[in-house]
Amino acid sequence: MAAKNGCFVLASLMLAFALQIYFFSPISPDLLHLPHVSDAHNLPTNNNKEVTKIGEGFLDKPEDLCFDEEGILYTATRDGWIKRMHRNGSWEDWRLIGGDTLLGITTTRTGGIIVCDTQKGLLKVGEDGVHVLTSHVNGSEIRFADDVIEASDGRLYFSVASTKFGLHDWFLDVLEAKPHGQLLKYDPFFNQTSIILDNLAFANGVALSKDEDFLVVCETWKFRCLKYWLKGEMEGMTEVFVNNLPGGPDNINLAHDGSFWIALLQLNEEGMEFVHTSKASKHLVATFPKLQGLIQGMQKKAKVVKVGADGKMIMKRFDDSNGSVMSFVTNALEFEEHLYLGSLSTNLIGKLPSRAT
Repeated sequence: MAAKNGCFVLASLMLAFALQIYFFSPISPDLLHLPHVSDAHNLPTNNNKEVTKIGEGFLDKPEDLCFDEEGILYTATRDGWIKRMHRNGSWEDWRLIGGDTLLGITTTRTGGIIVCDTQKGLLKVGEDGVHVLTSHVNGSEIRFADDVIEASDGRLYFSVASTKFGLHDWFLDVLEAKPHGQLLKYDPFFNQTSIILDNLAFANGVALSKDEDFLVVCETWKFRCLKYWLKGEMEGMTEVFVNNLPGGPDNINLAHDGSFWIALLQLNEEGMEFVHTSKASKHLVATFPKLQGLIQGMQKKAKVVKVGADGKMIMKRFDDSNGSVMSFVTNALEFEEHLYLGSLSTNLIGKLPSRAT
């Protein structure tokens, strides 16, 4: 009798535990099919010893960076600062915005920079201070502005990673595997914000082509980038630019030759792929946040690829497979024959000769 009672109590506890996970889970997941291995795995990797560490100790997880016309480097850090490095290598705390929600950053042709703040929206930062350009679209708050680029006509294209989850629980969007992302356009002449694309799979990096006839937006957990046509016979149409990338694409930047640098994230630890193919596992991981750190692989690796302007050929690759120099690289920007790497797990920016990749 005692054994039966014990089994009944154990079964009841297990049922209660399962019900708790199901009813209190913050996600309603779909299964996520991970891509096949790309040919990029067969490309040679560069020598990590060629990476120079700049701003080490002065920067706190610089996710993105940009250069102005004078060659001054700007980056947004987790301590709420916009920091910049002058031509002589000296660093400056330039503008304090506050919080830990600053992500994508780009320069403008009229001076100043544009910053994505996941709480406030799209900001313009200049010598005269900080101004909110847009914080709503179609009456809804922009809650997760991620990356931004300015076109030559002054219009701003920017991504919203998720309309459901915020910056600090972004991995829940990956676990849920339902498209909550957007691509938006801000028109400074009419002070209007509009939705270009909706239902994107964690919309991340945004880049314009060399001739600005199309733009590319990254879908992180679909391991692909989309091309949205701005000009020509296909204006307003969307197609896949590159698919089955060997990692989730984060930020993307135009290279001087018209190709694109894409930073890739290792979304899962090796051996943990099964989590994405089981709804029960997803509910479990989502309900207990500490488990998320066990399945994520971003903190241990860094990977960047260079993709041709046609999206059909991966030409070069930077790969720090064990994170010995850098990990969680979120951005790769080419400037004056060097590649600059931003990261959400380091206190520095990596710099290496473009020829080394």
